[in-house]
Amino acid sequence: MISLLEISFLPMSWWYTVAFTFGIIIGSFLNVYIYRFHTGKSLAGHSHCLSCGTQLRWYELFPLFSYVSLLGKCRTCGCRITPRYFLVELCTGVLFSLVLTITLDPLLILLLWSVVSMLVVITVYDLYHFIIPDALTLALSINSLAIMLYKFFAYGGLQSQLLWTFGASLLGSLFFFILWFVSKGKWLGFGDVKLAFPLGLLVGPELVFSFVVLSFWVGAIISLAMLGWENLKRGKAHLHLRSRALTMKSAVPFAPFLVASCLIILFTHFNVLELFSFI
Repeated sequence: MISLLEISFLPMSWWYTVAFTFGIIIGSFLNVYIYRFHTGKSLAGHSHCLSCGTQLRWYELFPLFSYVSLLGKCRTCGCRITPRYFLVELCTGVLFSLVLTITLDPLLILLLWSVVSMLVVITVYDLYHFIIPDALTLALSINSLAIMLYKFFAYGGLQSQLLWTFGASLLGSLFFFILWFVSKGKWLGFGDVKLAFPLGLLVGPELVFSFVVLSFWVGAIISLAMLGWENLKRGKAHLHLRSRALTMKSAVPFAPFLVASCLIILFTHFNVLELFSFI
């Protein structure tokens, strides 16, 4: 298939820069989308300070640079701007660049950029609202299926591989469904069950097991790190999520762990089973 290097004279270092720049621009748009999603507000509206309502000037809309130059505060009222805007832009730019490490196929790059954008939105939305909108899961599923079919027809493969990929993804989702059913929704939400299916399609059948296991490892590491950090800072473990303190019994959104596991495997092909071969 055609690669970026075949249709351009630009070296790879330039393509990484282009991908990162495009990524932070998309990340800026994703911030607007996350804030206005399901609020009835138009995406075409002007950006403004959420505290004083002052419309932002053109030079305050540059991704990353505007936040840094303003020191994370509104130019007019001095109100603190949530670092979420900076982090979403930065993460999107980095992820867009990382996509180039796994493929140079232009169409596949565009499809993966679309998927990455959706994963960023799903992660942030779940962190803030503890819910994964069905519209986002459906869109992600369509894009994941498109990637799977494109790889099959463009790079060749057996029909059984398609069925195996589809079946393995369903099995991964079924595992989370069992956890949801047994716990009556206390361990994870049904949105996580639905999200696991398109993520399984992305990692491929050979790595669905690793995706499931790694999601719990990531969740455990991050949760314990947050508890430990709060314990060091204040003497007892609490972190304000949805205006409630984080303790060992707190509900923590699971979608970010699923997404993190999927991305780690997507970019590194990490296989949990290979760890046991060294034991």
